[in-house]
Amino acid sequence: MVKYYESKTIFHFTWDQVAQGFWKKYPNPESTHVLSEDTIFREIKDNKLFSRRLLTKTNRVPKWGERFIGSPVVRIVEESVVDPKSKTLTTYTRNIGYTKVMSLVEKVVYRPSEENPEWTVAERSAWVDSKVMGFGLAIQAFGIERFKKNCSKMVQGFNFVLSAMFPQPASLTAQHQIHQQPQSKFKDAAKKASELAKAKANSLYATCEPS
Repeated sequence: MVKYYESKTIFHFTWDQVAQGFWKKYPNPESTHVLSEDTIFREIKDNKLFSRRLLTKTNRVPKWGERFIGSPVVRIVEESVVDPKSKTLTTYTRNIGYTKVMSLVEKVVYRPSEENPEWTVAERSAWVDSKVMGFGLAIQAFGIERFKKNCSKMVQGFNFVLSAMFPQPASLTAQHQIHQQPQSKFKDAAKKASELAKAKANSLYATCEPS
């Protein structure tokens, strides 16, 4: 049985920005495993941009996997469709090497967030399969776990690229940092402010009180 995984990521950038940044994801500090990328096909049809890219990546192979995989280098085909009218960027990715050992198919749809149109949501789906007799389920489980870790790195790397391309105003950055502060800090600040107000009120009352 094929293993399935899905997740959703919010990027605090507009869809237009994400669609531009998508083509410049590499290199970034989290993508050292991406060795090369080449665009092998591109055309505009029905006002949509169709592209196909060939990526070469490397992943450390666990000891038990060395008997199945001779080289950690694998080639990935990435096909994408950009529809500016509906504001969707859809990608389909699959490996073209070692498919009998493990095949991974990924679909990602980037679209404006319903929560905030200034943000972009990425809905990700992945299917992992293995045809190695006796080891299929273990390899599938390993593939899903590694995919989850790689997703986390991908999000961090993409955010790094987007932040470099589209720096946010200092006011928005500060506001975001404030919202990220623990609630306990707000409580402590409120408590101190209340105590200070009481102290000033008492002092003022003592000054105005007749002798």
